[in-house]
Amino acid sequence: MRDLRAPALGGAAWLGGIAAAVCPWWVPLGVVVGTAALLLRSRGAGPLVAFAAVAGVTLLHGTALASGPVAQLAQKRAVVGAELTVTSDPRPVAGRFGDLVVVRARVEQLTGRGAAYSLSTPVVVMADASWLGVVLGERLHVSGRLGPADGDSAALLMVRGSPDRIEGPDVWWRVAAAVRGSIRESVEPRQEDTRELVPALVVGDDAGVDPALADDFRTTGLTHLLAVSGTNLTLLVGFLLIASRWAGVRGWWLHGVAAVGIAGFVLLARTEPSVVRAAAMGTVALIGMGGNGRERGPRALGVAVLALLLLDPRLAVTAGFALSVLATAGILWLAPLWRDSLRTWLPRGVAEAVAVPLAAQVACTPVVTALSGEVSLVAVVANLLAAPAVAPATVLGLAGGLVGLVWMPLGQVVAAPAAWSVGWIAVVARRGADLPTAAIAWGTGPVALLLVTLVCLGLVVVVPRVLRSPLAGVACSVLLVVTVLTRPPTPGWPPSGWVLAMCDVGQGDALILRAGPHEGVVVDAGPDPALVDGCLDRLEVTRVPLLVLTHFHADHVDGLSGVLAGRTVGAVEVTALGDPPDGVEEVARATGAAGLRPAVAAYGATRRVGDVTLQTLWPRPDVARFAGDLGEDGSAANDASVVLLAEVDGLRILLTGDIEPPAQLGLSRLVGGLAVDVLKVPHHGSRRQDLGFLTGLRARLALVSVGADNDYGHPAPELVTALESAGTEVHRTDLDGDVLVVVRDGQLGVVARGGVGRRR
Repeated sequence: MRDLRAPALGGAAWLGGIAAAVCPWWVPLGVVVGTAALLLRSRGAGPLVAFAAVAGVTLLHGTALASGPVAQLAQKRAVVGAELTVTSDPRPVAGRFGDLVVVRARVEQLTGRGAAYSLSTPVVVMADASWLGVVLGERLHVSGRLGPADGDSAALLMVRGSPDRIEGPDVWWRVAAAVRGSIRESVEPRQEDTRELVPALVVGDDAGVDPALADDFRTTGLTHLLAVSGTNLTLLVGFLLIASRWAGVRGWWLHGVAAVGIAGFVLLARTEPSVVRAAAMGTVALIGMGGNGRERGPRALGVAVLALLLLDPRLAVTAGFALSVLATAGILWLAPLWRDSLRTWLPRGVAEAVAVPLAAQVACTPVVTALSGEVSLVAVVANLLAAPAVAPATVLGLAGGLVGLVWMPLGQVVAAPAAWSVGWIAVVARRGADLPTAAIAWGTGPVALLLVTLVCLGLVVVVPRVLRSPLAGVACSVLLVVTVLTRPPTPGWPPSGWVLAMCDVGQGDALILRAGPHEGVVVDAGPDPALVDGCLDRLEVTRVPLLVLTHFHADHVDGLSGVLAGRTVGAVEVTALGDPPDGVEEVARATGAAGLRPAVAAYGATRRVGDVTLQTLWPRPDVARFAGDLGEDGSAANDASVVLLAEVDGLRILLTGDIEPPAQLGLSRLVGGLAVDVLKVPHHGSRRQDLGFLTGLRARLALVSVGADNDYGHPAPELVTALESAGTEVHRTDLDGDVLVVVRDGQLGVVARGGVGRRR
């Protein structure tokens, strides 16, 4: 019988961290006190001690963050001066009022409100683009305003201008940065996807990976390859140990080599909690592959969980920690049993190649489902197909970077096979994601998650018996293949008579006008390729004769690759104002890859596209050219949105992009007295509206495409009230999901996916 004492300690420690994070403070405190009393009487309270220890550390950590001088000054929103050390790479993010740079740092000296402090407190710095040049490990002097923060930081520090550099990073950070830069340079001559994927696989540097490709990796269960994981460390340190053995290194010296390899990996991939977690899980995997691994591996896993949570109790409630621990546990406990079952009729190598990803996937499925709302059906096969390429991509990618430090041309030669390997992995991800039923929507509610957990537990019992029988194993494989290759029907969806669909793509726009059987005119693509692709799939749209991108903001164009995936697209039209540049570049890249060339929507033109008649009402050529002169309170890009008047099956539909009051006023002067049946409310229902213009359209239906719990307050309550007071029925994606406008027997109606259709 296996020794489960160490795994029990790790499990109890994990529960202690969760309890301290989600329960009232007095619950874990009571356990800590109770444990102290119990220890006076008992010697067998190990798991309870682990629970209490991690719970206590969590409480102390939270108290220190919340009651320290940084947090207290943050509550007062004090202006401070600080000396800090950068602890993460800078990361650009889109803010409400422009692009920002986010950097994690550790404050070591602080002055504010007449007092000075020496401390070591984590903060999140929010700054402008000048901070993109800061380097991990640098010591900086900054001034800014503190504000409250959630999570694992004591405060937000909002700074203006460039930082003053006090001291550069230590030599090990400079070496790590040089190696990371060399890895990128060694694959620079390769195609875009491969030159971005190699750094992601080697050290988790996924900043440049195409979002559409990242979505494909998620769908096919390959996301772990884009992040720092135990697999990276296992491959790199394992290769280092093999090379050391070839060089004659033996005994305890090998342990030293492994320690150096682990430390080097952590420095290369950054000393963030996720990297430390991955290093710990990779070390456990190395132990599990060594002598007596089936006994030593689970013990090492229990000890690693306990140690990680004592060092950083915040990990207990992070998804990455849960996935790492569960995947490692599945590989250590389930994979050997399943491999032995398969070995009754398959060679050992094949049996192991199937059992390892299958065990990891089953162990992680409940957490993955909670995060994505989907269950991947192709993950095991995708991991099996990608597995042969992971090792050469990782090892040779690092080798190319190291050699490149000496002579880059040779480094590029060494890294070439790594680029070819990740090219194959990208093919697996894309082809797998394009399968009709690569994943099935599941849901993230308590009942749905309980059900998927019970199914996974059932698989733990059933799978060994199934795999032991060649007939049962082959039959299940055939059934899975048939399921994946067949698109499941969606009963009652799309409903008959639909003419316009507003897809639920979060905080963004994606609308489809039905142009014929399996054809649709698409207006905007939303922010997420997977969401718009799924909506078009549900509508059974396989051909897009016309795609109109009203303007170039990310929430309208970043999902473009999802529209193009697996569909025939006839033409692409855009606004004349090429702003913002990032959006223009994204559209050019995606359409160029599909062999399309966007054209500017012709002002005033009327044309027929299948069953749809379209007229371009806005922007006028002079407005598009001088959109910045629309007024101080107008956004140039929004006000240059393409506005379309569509007619489908007798309905008049106005699609307004994100135009704001200046453009709405200009449009009202051009089309005074216009009346429509359906209005797509501009700019997700923001407060910036000309209510007289919108209510004067006398629309029977108003559609608001908006993300749930968005930070912008969309749609504005006063806008909704004004429309409803004017007799307009308002539907919104954050409440209704996908919304379809239907015409049946000459009557106008609305059907929401999962909702109840109503007729007017």
